[in-house]
Amino acid sequence: MKVCKFGGSSMADASSVKRVVDIIGADEERKYVVASAPGKRFPSDVKITDALYGYFLKKNDFCDIEERFTQIADELNVSFDIRSALDGVKRAIDIGTSDFAASRGEYLSALLLAKKLGAEFVDSADCIRFDEKGELMLEKSKSLIAKRLDGVKLAVIPGFYGASEDGKIKTFSRGGSDITGAIVASAVKADIYENWTDVDGFLSADPKIVNSPKVIDALSYKELRELAYMGANVLHPDAIFPVRSMKIPINIKNTFNPFFKGTMIVPDSRVRRTKRVVTGVAGRTGVTLINIEKEMMNREIGFGRRVLSVFEEEGISFEHIPSGIDTLSIVICDEYLSGKRSKIVAKLKAVTNADKIEVHEGLSLIATVGHNMASRQGTAATLFSALAQKHINVRMIDLGSSELNIIIGVDTFDYEKAINAIYQAFVE
Repeated sequence: MKVCKFGGSSMADASSVKRVVDIIGADEERKYVVASAPGKRFPSDVKITDALYGYFLKKNDFCDIEERFTQIADELNVSFDIRSALDGVKRAIDIGTSDFAASRGEYLSALLLAKKLGAEFVDSADCIRFDEKGELMLEKSKSLIAKRLDGVKLAVIPGFYGASEDGKIKTFSRGGSDITGAIVASAVKADIYENWTDVDGFLSADPKIVNSPKVIDALSYKELRELAYMGANVLHPDAIFPVRSMKIPINIKNTFNPFFKGTMIVPDSRVRRTKRVVTGVAGRTGVTLINIEKEMMNREIGFGRRVLSVFEEEGISFEHIPSGIDTLSIVICDEYLSGKRSKIVAKLKAVTNADKIEVHEGLSLIATVGHNMASRQGTAATLFSALAQKHINVRMIDLGSSELNIIIGVDTFDYEKAINAIYQAFVE
């Protein structure tokens, strides 16, 4: 039995939705379907979720949203009064929250797909639960889903949102429909979780940077987590947690090329060992390195705790902490540091009495990921030789304790050149 999630590109217009209907109908094992809100139809188009946010913030009117859904419904020829549903949604948004407004794209999309399939519509607000802090209540959600879907032969569930105990709509972060699909797959003990998108699978590098990167045939949950966290955005990085404990594989598939095998994401123990050293390369721009120097730092008990307490007090999470005997560096996303840099540096000076604190902006992080890296001699040498040949200066090195990846920091002006150099050294 399969749980399928279809992304925004798969639900963008009636033509795409018809492909989805054909895919579901082609395999009777596809029982439970998670639908996203309509995405972009062309590069300059607006995603429905963004349009709904815009309407809530009074930046645009509702007519474009109405026109989009009305057109999809009319072209699908479904027996569903979409205009009345849109009127109800509009009135509810006017007195609702931003989360409620953002969730209505998935809600309406799932309603239309359910009508087209002749399937049962199951509202995520009845099954996905969040606590008072806005955190997902995974086990309760799984229990509610399993009970609700018991005996249901074919169902469509909107992605991206759920509700708190008092019934208020709460959304995941963007891309959260992936998480909804994973929760449903875990709840019903699916044999496989199919995640349908608009690419042939998980790519070994960003196609906007590397020309025609290879599709990864299989990778582990851990490799996925590392690559997705560093910017490979085919799948939400948190989507693995609901299925990992159940060892349910995830299959990344292309709605527009459904017969291609795609990428399988499996437990670490089920990754087929190959001659491939590196699985993929991913990265992201917009990070800052704060470097703290102090003699005899290693002898000073509590030094690291005092440093991290400064960031905790400011509500800032860190990315990495490379260190030496007398140095400690903190890697922070620029978005978290914005407007707080001077205050952070002043606090660090006060609590550490450091000899020197330097702030290096304009950096990017690149992760080279692969299970075979730890067992192959010369992996690091190959990586740094490739960068040296392209005259790229490495500003930071962090070798993960799992030996699954090597993370480096480079100047952003060298970012794309560095990714290409690493890709050519390992993957091509």
